[in-house]
Amino acid sequence: MNESRLTALLGFAQKARKLASGDAAVDKAVKSGQAKLLIIASDASDNTRKGYRDMADYYNVTYYEVLSKDQIGHSIGKPPRAVLAVTDTGFGKAISEALNS
Repeated sequence: MNESRLTALLGFAQKARKLASGDAAVDKAVKSGQAKLLIIASDASDNTRKGYRDMADYYNVTYYEVLSKDQIGHSIGKPPRAVLAVTDTGFGKAISEALNS
């Protein structure tokens, strides 16, 4: 995983308003079909991680458990976040490539 590229892409996606962050916004993005990819913090609670994994599986959304809550929040210029939803196909593909490299 290329962590610096991942955090840069998350920052770009946030500036382009192609991210949903926080519980309510992510729930809405996933359930409405807008979410292309979920980023779940690796240090989120077991219940939080399980809930979002189950939601992603049910709605057929790819997810990754990477970075800490602090790293996720810092990369998008916000307080710590446990989960992000990428709502743009292009950013989703680029982030997946960064995570798989």
